[in-house]
Amino acid sequence: MDAPLATIVDWPIAWPPSRDAAMLAYRRAHSDAQATDTTIVPRMIVLHYTAGGSAKGTKAYFDRPHLEASRAKLREGGDVNVSAHFLVDRDGTIFRLMPETRMARHAIGVNHVAIGVENVGDEAKWPLTDAQVEANVALVRDLVARHPTIELLVGHHEVRALEGTPWFVELDPTYRNKKPDPGARFMAAVRAQLTDLPVRAQP
Repeated sequence: MDAPLATIVDWPIAWPPSRDAAMLAYRRAHSDAQATDTTIVPRMIVLHYTAGGSAKGTKAYFDRPHLEASRAKLREGGDVNVSAHFLVDRDGTIFRLMPETRMARHAIGVNHVAIGVENVGDEAKWPLTDAQVEANVALVRDLVARHPTIELLVGHHEVRALEGTPWFVELDPTYRNKKPDPGARFMAAVRAQLTDLPVRAQP
């Protein structure tokens, strides 16, 4: 059997039955009113940054089952906490936070088909590192090899451009946002090493 394309450390976030129920309610409200579970078939990968400098801090935040009251605007879409499938630390360590076939709340409009990958840092105080570029390249290759349904690789800042395509489904016409992460520099660096893969950068 071929060796895995990425070294992944399992570090699961808290996911009690009550959180799964809240995630299902979110799915019914935003992408599929008839949904009966939180299982997804991945069709895209969305790369993000955390806007913080700590993997431990990000993990602790994702462990919370519900959004805090201060995120009132986001809570209008449901109180289940945000989450992501993977977290890439600044040294390139890849943590799996949850199964990639379970729906996470990380990118409005595409959560029902998207694997979310968070990178510790930003493009100002904690610029994303070369080690993170290499880790994301390895992780994307690993995911595409294991999930042949994946068609698209985008940054969070590019998701709104998918509106009007079959990938983007958001039942609430008022529920949208714009994000800067992870930025054009990081996406270009990752994509430059993935030109041989059968995934698109844009529709």
